[in-house]
Amino acid sequence: MKIRDWDTNLKIRLGGEAAFNVIFWAFFPFLSIYFSHSFGKGWTGLLLILSQTLSVIANLLGGYCADRFGRKRMMVVAAYGQAVGYGIFGFAASPWVSLPFVGFCGFSFASFCGALYWPASQAMVADVVEEEHRSSVFAIFYTAANIAVVAGPLLGSLLYEDNPYMVLFAAAAFCILLALVMSTRLHETLPQHVADRHESHSEVPWYRFLTVQLRDYRVIATDRVFLLFVIGGVLLSQTFMQLDLLFPVFLQESVATTTVFSIGDWSLQASGKQLFGMIVSENGLFVALFTVIVTKWMAGFRDRYVFIGGALFYAIGIILFGQMSTFWGFTLAIAVFTLAELMSAGPQQAFVSRLAPEHMRGQYFAAASLRYTIGRTIAPLSIPISSWIGFNWTFIVLAVLAVLAAVMYNMMFNRFDQQP
Repeated sequence: MKIRDWDTNLKIRLGGEAAFNVIFWAFFPFLSIYFSHSFGKGWTGLLLILSQTLSVIANLLGGYCADRFGRKRMMVVAAYGQAVGYGIFGFAASPWVSLPFVGFCGFSFASFCGALYWPASQAMVADVVEEEHRSSVFAIFYTAANIAVVAGPLLGSLLYEDNPYMVLFAAAAFCILLALVMSTRLHETLPQHVADRHESHSEVPWYRFLTVQLRDYRVIATDRVFLLFVIGGVLLSQTFMQLDLLFPVFLQESVATTTVFSIGDWSLQASGKQLFGMIVSENGLFVALFTVIVTKWMAGFRDRYVFIGGALFYAIGIILFGQMSTFWGFTLAIAVFTLAELMSAGPQQAFVSRLAPEHMRGQYFAAASLRYTIGRTIAPLSIPISSWIGFNWTFIVLAVLAVLAAVMYNMMFNRFDQQP
């Protein structure tokens, strides 16, 4: 399915979200370093866990509201909320004040609103794209997001360290712009019969979403295939989320300088922090270049082998990363790591849309995103754990979790294949 054949909603979102992601990735990879300097590694891990716990609640709220109030409305509200959060963070990080905890609160609120946005945005894709094309559409969105990962960290290495507040204010301003564009240009995609179904239950106050959601999640939890999918995703997320958590701390503490290129007496040197920016950009470049290619390649394999193979490649990639000390060694490790990422991107989202009943599409995507929100809640523990047992053993533990995810996926497909 070519982009020119897409629904107008998707075209607008593709451009707007890609532009925002450039700004987002200009500061996000450096936040674990910023908070570690402000609070120490132990407190940083605990505070990030608290922040992501709130995001779990936001996912429950976002999935419920996307099915009740509509995809467009929730995306617009969430974008305005992100603008407020990043604005507070920018003020707290400005040279006029020094309020790291206020900055953390702003970041947490922006993360909360981002979690509200995600279920509605994914459900919108499933609303307007036929099932056979969803994997490729999700893959293109993933590619666009990761093109930003190429430019964002490089831009951040130039701007963020000296002017963090300006980058954060730019993120807040763009969120306002994105919200305005979506409110005027997008059309609602929530199926009318789903809206009517929720309207018939409108006597339930919106603030009782958690009670309603827990009741609905009891139904979702009876879908054992989906439950194993979420558990496997939480385990696997402990590896790929370290790109923004453990990796920058590891590179900063383990690599003083490394040679990138050397010609005769001239050589290009990089510090650990600069090396991290390069590694993240390489990851984004590989994703931008090869997502569509790998997605088409994976279409020739059964989902069972794609899911299990991706988990095992994550395990290999993270073990390799912990053993390297040179730029080209880390490049090899991140190439394996990225292959695992590309194997999972489109097929996993398409798998969720296959399992989800139409009237619970937003809630299923919200439940599926618990792979990331719960995973992101646990993942910061790797930072204090690395202080207790060392980086090498921490990487081994993370690799074991990826292997356990592969086991979960195998169990999931055993059940899936038995279903009529």
